[in-house]
Amino acid sequence: MHPFTKHLSLAFVLCLTAIIICAPAAMAKEEGYTDLFNGKDLSGWDGNPDFWSVDKGEILGSTHEKRVKYNEFLISEKSYKDFSLKVKVWLENGNSGIQFRSKTLEKPWSVGGYQADVAVETYYGMLYEEQGRGIMPYWNEKTDEERKAIFDVAKQGEWNEYEIICEGDHVKMILNGTVTCDIVDPDGAKEGIIALQIHTGPKMNVRFKDIRIKELNKK
Repeated sequence: MHPFTKHLSLAFVLCLTAIIICAPAAMAKEEGYTDLFNGKDLSGWDGNPDFWSVDKGEILGSTHEKRVKYNEFLISEKSYKDFSLKVKVWLENGNSGIQFRSKTLEKPWSVGGYQADVAVETYYGMLYEEQGRGIMPYWNEKTDEERKAIFDVAKQGEWNEYEIICEGDHVKMILNGTVTCDIVDPDGAKEGIIALQIHTGPKMNVRFKDIRIKELNKK
């Protein structure tokens, strides 16, 4: 091979590699999503340091060293109205959830509002209202078979991805590409914080990563 051709081929490979590496970031930018977690520290979030930390580039909520007396949350400093929120979550055991359009309560790091449920065996994929209506009315209208089909979408012991879309009264949740909740709720909050939950009960670990949001209808 001629030296010039060899150098040209090498340059082509390096250029192609750079394009492949940069493509995901460019795609995310084109879609308009903003990262809510920098992978290094908990900037932009507020939570009890006894339970929340960053480990291996992921948010870790753990009650192995100290037990919680009531459900506690890692809370976003910013409030959001209409949006598409994407979060990847891994649950070791127990119960957790992703709060959205929620509000802080009197107890430190306590939250009430919409929750995309994360749980072992049951409730995964369900919309719950923490410190409010609890299990939402739409859920009671489903058959046992329909509920089981939603639970089966979750991959136990693996990473799962939620997409939560809120526009006005419309709330839609997509778990691993499958719609698990699609309701119109005039009585629900129209704006609020995002928060991640650790639950009372057995010692547990829950991890979150790739948290990003795209605000909709923003003027």
